[in-house]
Amino acid sequence: MVDKFYCMSSYLAFRFIECDEKDFYENLHHKNIDLLPDGDRIPVKTADEIGLAIDKQMAMFSGKKRGILLSGGMDSAIVASYMNGGEAYTFRFLGGDFQKEELSRAECHAKYYNLNLHYVDIEWESIEKLVDDCMKSKCAPVHSIEPQILKAALQAKNDGVEIMFVGDGSDYIFGGMDQLLSKDWNFDDFVERYYSIKPSEILNDPVDMTYPFEPFRLPNNKIDFQGFMAGLMTRESFNSYHNAFSVAHMPYYDPYAHLKMAEKLDLKRIRGGEPKYLIRELMSKRYPGIPVPNKNPMPRPVDFYFKDWIGPTRPEFKRNIDMSRYSGNQKWQMWCLERFLNMHEPIKIG
Repeated sequence: MVDKFYCMSSYLAFRFIECDEKDFYENLHHKNIDLLPDGDRIPVKTADEIGLAIDKQMAMFSGKKRGILLSGGMDSAIVASYMNGGEAYTFRFLGGDFQKEELSRAECHAKYYNLNLHYVDIEWESIEKLVDDCMKSKCAPVHSIEPQILKAALQAKNDGVEIMFVGDGSDYIFGGMDQLLSKDWNFDDFVERYYSIKPSEILNDPVDMTYPFEPFRLPNNKIDFQGFMAGLMTRESFNSYHNAFSVAHMPYYDPYAHLKMAEKLDLKRIRGGEPKYLIRELMSKRYPGIPVPNKNPMPRPVDFYFKDWIGPTRPEFKRNIDMSRYSGNQKWQMWCLERFLNMHEPIKIG
């Protein structure tokens, strides 16, 4: 079913098209991947059990040339520690001047476990070159991480890597989203907090996007926010990785996506300053003597890229949007959505 206005609102709100049955245009059908069923996941309740489960999964690929997307964070560093050698690919932006500390930690992690470190140099020209391929594959505008993942996957493929590992799923399983887990939310407050961009702020014909939250509404205007996050948030992230690697025709594997907590998250510990407390413990065991880093998203200098961008100009968008209110990631979404619309529905001049 073609519903461009729904798709625009869904992308701005959630960074992907939530409904599988709705598309931007005829003959452009997007497809969201299904999450691994809960019954097929490995239950874990201690740091050691997480490590054992990762180790067993990594062993399934022992005959292949292996690579990993290695950041300066805990999740990929832990996976890297079970690789027993291989190729590591670390993003480097602006000639290495962006997030130098993150880059330094990735270099340290690679050296600790004797991985061959490769830099994936990302410039704006790289992003512009690859974003259209990502959108053509997805039949929708994409997350800002997708073009750079694609570049890394292509580089690894050129190096002969046969399987890439990522550490994306940890945040959603082990309590990494500490800001969203910081309190027991009222329904309306959580909806406002969760939106990436509220469609009514940007679009002339916005579509209400509260419906995915409704199944998680609780009495007294509360919400089962953990139940909501386990579904929609996880789907959005997994789809971004799946699309980028699919464009490169590179198989990939996320060990965390095959795990689940055997017990409920200890929200008291998370709210007390210990997000991903089991992952932090495992990181200390795998890298003794190295300080456990804080949780950071995959680096991308979108604030730099879009610091002078005046905003979208197509008629679907409101006029005179105050761009100073929006972060670089939000500006990316507006830019990417406009670019996607221009690909398929060019505006005639004159």
